[in-house]
Amino acid sequence: MDISRNDAKIAAFRKRAADLVAQMTLEEKVEQTLSWAPAIDRLGIKAYNWWNEALHGVARAGIATVFPQSIGLAATFDEDFIEEVADAISTEGRAKYNVQQKADDTDIYKGLTFWSPNVNIFRDPRWGRGHETFGEDPYLTSRLGVRFVEGIQGHDENYLKAAACAKHFAVHSGPEDIRHSFNAVASKQDMAETYLPAFEACVKEAKVETVMGAYNRTNGAPCCGSKELLQDTLRDKWGFQGHVVSDCWAIKDFHEGHHVTDTPVESVSMAMNNGCDLNCGNLFHYLKQAVEEGMVQESRLDEALVNLFTTRMKLGLFDEKGKSKFDEIPYSVVDSKPMQELNLKAAEKCIVLLKNEADMLPLDKSKLKTVGVIGPNANNRRALVGNYEGTASRYITILEGIQDYLGEDVRVLTSEGCHLCRPKSQNLAAKDDRISEVKAVCEESDVIIACMGLDSGLEGEEGDEGNEFASGDKPNLNLPGLQQHVLETICESGKPVVLVLLSGSALAVTWAQENIPAIIQGWYPGAQGGKAMAEILFGEKCPEGKLPVTFYYSTEDLPEFTDYSMKGRTYRYMKGDALYPFGYGLSYTSFEYSDVKVNTNQLTEEGITVTATVKNTGKMAGAETVQTYVKVCAEDTPNAQLKGIKKVYLEPGESKVVEIVLPKKAFGVFDTEGELSFPGNAKLYVGGQAPDKRSAVLTGKTVCEFDINIVS
Repeated sequence: MDISRNDAKIAAFRKRAADLVAQMTLEEKVEQTLSWAPAIDRLGIKAYNWWNEALHGVARAGIATVFPQSIGLAATFDEDFIEEVADAISTEGRAKYNVQQKADDTDIYKGLTFWSPNVNIFRDPRWGRGHETFGEDPYLTSRLGVRFVEGIQGHDENYLKAAACAKHFAVHSGPEDIRHSFNAVASKQDMAETYLPAFEACVKEAKVETVMGAYNRTNGAPCCGSKELLQDTLRDKWGFQGHVVSDCWAIKDFHEGHHVTDTPVESVSMAMNNGCDLNCGNLFHYLKQAVEEGMVQESRLDEALVNLFTTRMKLGLFDEKGKSKFDEIPYSVVDSKPMQELNLKAAEKCIVLLKNEADMLPLDKSKLKTVGVIGPNANNRRALVGNYEGTASRYITILEGIQDYLGEDVRVLTSEGCHLCRPKSQNLAAKDDRISEVKAVCEESDVIIACMGLDSGLEGEEGDEGNEFASGDKPNLNLPGLQQHVLETICESGKPVVLVLLSGSALAVTWAQENIPAIIQGWYPGAQGGKAMAEILFGEKCPEGKLPVTFYYSTEDLPEFTDYSMKGRTYRYMKGDALYPFGYGLSYTSFEYSDVKVNTNQLTEEGITVTATVKNTGKMAGAETVQTYVKVCAEDTPNAQLKGIKKVYLEPGESKVVEIVLPKKAFGVFDTEGELSFPGNAKLYVGGQAPDKRSAVLTGKTVCEFDINIVS
């Protein structure tokens, strides 16, 4: 889209919005700053509820395609595919909106303003909401965040398909139970290097329409009322032109939790004056008093309303039906066969093969008579979907997927094994009340699929119903409850075992790595997850997922949860080895790199172009994720950091040339003032994994290395 034309259209929308706002009374203006904005019949304004969710599918409003949770989508390392999924989500969103409007249904979760994606950094695996994110790396999060926003908002020259929202600005990543009072202290360097890049990319590149503030304070100021974040950084430095929304009921935290104000009027004044336009909650009712008492200028309120109505106009909500092509999207696309096929593809692409000793996988169906499927996640629908989910017309659990795949040819035995986190499955029973059944299934089976992990009842948002742990955060990285005991009992049977982990975060499965021949990380793989897992297990598909987070050996490897310094955190700053490193994932086939080159060893303003020929040297079609990392060779700089990715699909024996262009900034680091600098020469690494020792041990492969000279 032509930028000048785009600017002209936005200016026209803003003028229309300003003309509309000028006709409102103060009371009407104030009501329009609430997320459930009422109708103003005399001005032809319909009621509109701003609150909608689309983290991995249209959520909380009936039937929709339930894609893998965001952390699983991140494991695809495939930005083109992320946009394809987001485009499908907004297609369903528009289809549902069209029929809802036809029925005059303007309830919550019925609008076109989707409060997704979550581009916070998953800095600590204990954080319960980490599975809503795209992982621990700012580069990967930026690329996937940008493409998700573009998929949601579309590329139409006249209208937004839907409005995306980058949240939670900024640095929010736990602990959940103190988020309403917590002050996250982050250095300028960590802000620039880790916490802000994905937000900046979503604003500058994807032109995200909405930014949501976080509950916590950042460096002393509540995020939903921070001048530094909302005005100085977002508006002035990055040129953001959309609207800012508070997290839900976050503004009352100013006086109730953070104690930076004394009254609700002071809180709403702080939020509005510093750039928050929309209140998810009801506290902005106090804006009338704030304006009347001179604490907020009415002109600032008008500015907020112009921002809000401009968004609605960009969506075509003030134009006659049919003027936007999106008005014609029919309800029949929802949960359609193409959507289900895309969902299955997503689930297959997100699965990560962590271990495959002696090529135990894929399993050969023809050599099996009985398969045992054991564990609390074997038949657990909740472990398919994560949180902020929609409702699928059908869910296929791991057990069901295996049963469907094997049909009448192979008998499938199953046991829950144990409760997900409690000491017994039935309240009146003794502890460990399923262990005899576990032993019986093992005795009868040729191979055991152990389905362990977590679900969104254990890791999630503070206040969510069903959280068993620390308000959704994990107390440690262990398998909860009796799962480890059941897993060891299974292994004692002497039968071959495959461990399937369903979780939204890293678990310290150190014992399993030492004792179980095959391990798969399935994340929360969506409504089609069981079918996808069966196809991976039995070799119909080749695993291609890579880890978007580090798997640690134990909880002791982590700094304090409340410490927001990046020192010692994630693959970029940790000193020791990982159990499973960031960027790691095995395949059933093999890939060979040749003719790996850089166009120059001297950094230029145009950056550096990497080319490599990648060949599938195995017997299965598969996908390789070409990864480039940069290590700046100067004191106190991060470990090698991901700076480029490219997915390549290859048939057996097929070769393709891959090109990755790394901009100049990829070879810089941020100084203590948060400014980009080039303090030394760099090493550039190219391959299918990160350049760390542990990845080399696990894969038996190394990566190509280049010395890059830098003249700042």
